[in-house]
Amino acid sequence: AMGRRWHLFFAWVFVVNGLLFMAYSLFTRHVTRDLLPTKRDVRNVGRVVKDHLVLRRPKGDEAKHYNVLQKLAYLAVIFGLAPLIVLTGLAMSPMVDAAVPWLVTSLGGRQAARTLHFLACFSFVAFIMIHVFQVVLTGFANNIRSMVTGWFEIKREGAAHES
Repeated sequence: AMGRRWHLFFAWVFVVNGLLFMAYSLFTRHVTRDLLPTKRDVRNVGRVVKDHLVLRRPKGDEAKHYNVLQKLAYLAVIFGLAPLIVLTGLAMSPMVDAAVPWLVTSLGGRQAARTLHFLACFSFVAFIMIHVFQVVLTGFANNIRSMVTGWFEIKREGAAHES
């Protein structure tokens, strides 16, 4: 019983945090300015995939921006995976089933919702693990500093750094 209470508590922390992030991202135009792939991004998908496979990191000004794989991953998580986790979680609730039976039906029933919920949650955990791996791989201290302060150091030949 205590595990379920903790799960529900953190589920609501996840929902509130997600809603605040989505609102902030839409209000500040972060989604349209930084996350929506451009035509140029789409044309370069193959090169970016190859760069990732051989662990080639962007340099210079290119390192200041999300690449197309990052954009697609963030969009998929923010507008696909996170809502799926919330909706499937709600669909497992008997109270929600009684109030909004079409939700459970549209997901294929309570057991299908449970299966989708676990798959979505494991996908979210995999996203986080890959994200942390990439942060460590591309310079842990520099990345953490940039997340906290907004200051990202770019090493250039002949220059010390830039923010």
